Amino acid sequence: MTIPPSPMPPAGSDAILVPGELTVPRPVFVPPPPPPMPVTVPISWLLVNGSPAVQLRAWRDVALQSPPAGRWGLLPYASTAGWYLLGTQDHDGTWPGGMLAMPTGTSLQGVGTIPAFRRLLELGWDVDAPGMAATRRLLFRLLAEDNDPTLLAELRPADDDEELVRRGRLLLREAAAAALAHAGFEADPRLRGAARRLIDRVHGFLKSPQAQKPWVRIGNQHVLPPEVAMPSFHLLVMLSYMPQFCSEHYHFMDLLFKWLTQPWPRQVPMQQVGEHLVEQSHYVLGDFLTTRSALDGDMPSALAWLEAMARLGWLPRQEGWVKLLDRTLDDRKRGVWTPPRSVVMPAQVPVWSWPVLPLHDGAAESAGEAGAVREATGLSADVTFRLGLVARLAGRTIELG
Repeated sequence: MTIPPSPMPPAGSDAILVPGELTVPRPVFVPPPPPPMPVTVPISWLLVNGSPAVQLRAWRDVALQSPPAGRWGLLPYASTAGWYLLGTQDHDGTWPGGMLAMPTGTSLQGVGTIPAFRRLLELGWDVDAPGMAATRRLLFRLLAEDNDPTLLAELRPADDDEELVRRGRLLLREAAAAALAHAGFEADPRLRGAARRLIDRVHGFLKSPQAQKPWVRIGNQHVLPPEVAMPSFHLLVMLSYMPQFCSEHYHFMDLLFKWLTQPWPRQVPMQQVGEHLVEQSHYVLGDFLTTRSALDGDMPSALAWLEAMARLGWLPRQEGWVKLLDRTLDDRKRGVWTPPRSVVMPAQVPVWSWPVLPLHDGAAESAGEAGAVREATGLSADVTFRLGLVARLAGRTIELG
């Protein structure tokens, strides 16, 4: 059998001539993209202008250096906000606001137990400090879905409807798991067992055909049926502080990443719970942070989202999040973030992101121009520190200024 000669590639072509075969295009080498520019963190400025909590955490979490001996170990306890929170705590570890209640504006009055505990952690409070230990024991009770009706606090329905009670216990379990993971209890078997049961619920939903079209029509609105188990913001916070657990459940994490990078639907997350339609505002319906306006409209939640995605190792994988981080870093002058006019600090923020900002004590005690200046400086220090932390967690090279 005679093999016909292969056609010669045209002059100047990148094709490869293989004897007896058709021409094969020559592989084109595409160089990798250049690494991101280093991020300068003005550590000296933060140590002068930041609150005690920001000073300690900038040194410890961004500079990755052990604070010097002496007063540095006591820095978290110089926070007026921290002492106020502990002063309003009840003897059983709860706060009068309930479990997940949110205060308005910069006030701390009426805050719930779980966000108050997490704010103290953000302020650098030790988890074994008096007051924190009492709340920690309560959180483990919530983790086990203790059937004591008083633990439901503001989530307890007036008629003790069984379906609403079950929903309340599940919501508190997720929030308690997030707080305990934040406190560093990843290795605790109680938390790991609860985390496994929580992701099993969501895993079953994400891999089902229902995840492609979860909405059903009831009357004139689209709602979620009772069996839908979407991931929640509390679940994301929990996973972001459990890196070893996440690596053990990589199949679930892959599905979760695909869910978080899909477009956020316009529907309000109303779900049928028994005979009731309940808004599930803690559900994550897709990509929470897609535009600059979304970032500017709620800076605390945007920073909390970027930090969680960075801790999960996902921020560098999503181009949109990288661009938003870079644009926010560009808002800095000499490394210090100054708020553009488009940035809004909303009076009400979600419970999952409220602990992030502010970490300064505010200007409630200093009215007038001096108080406004201190408030602006404190906010700049808070966001400057948080951006440095997110950049560090995202694998950026940090240069200390």
